[in-house]
Amino acid sequence: MGTQLSAFFQKQELVPAIVQEASTGEVLMLAYMNEASLKRTMETGYTWFYSRSRQRLWQKGEESGNVQRVVSVTGDCDSDALLVKVEQTGPACHTGEPTCFFAAPIYEEELGEHSGDGSTYVRSRT
Repeated sequence: MGTQLSAFFQKQELVPAIVQEASTGEVLMLAYMNEASLKRTMETGYTWFYSRSRQRLWQKGEESGNVQRVVSVTGDCDSDALLVKVEQTGPACHTGEPTCFFAAPIYEEELGEHSGDGSTYVRSRT
């Protein structure tokens, strides 16, 4: 990682880590990392996070066996969030669902349609 790890923890002790399936781009989960969990992730090649409820580090899959092998870790433009691309083993969600984002949308807008000339228009709701 080109940026010093400490740069991600200057504003806050925990940073959001968006976990994405490397092969499909599907967002699997959101967790939080502190500097120790990010270091452990990079040392082991598997995801480690900081549990706010348990107040400790935890490895994804330590109880279920549904581990995440890390493909890459990328920081955002402000160094205050991480994108972790993984190869997921088994379901990512503790509920047994493939992703933690399986619930029906709480808000959803219809996508615009493209006309033949390349412009976009939005369908009106009725």
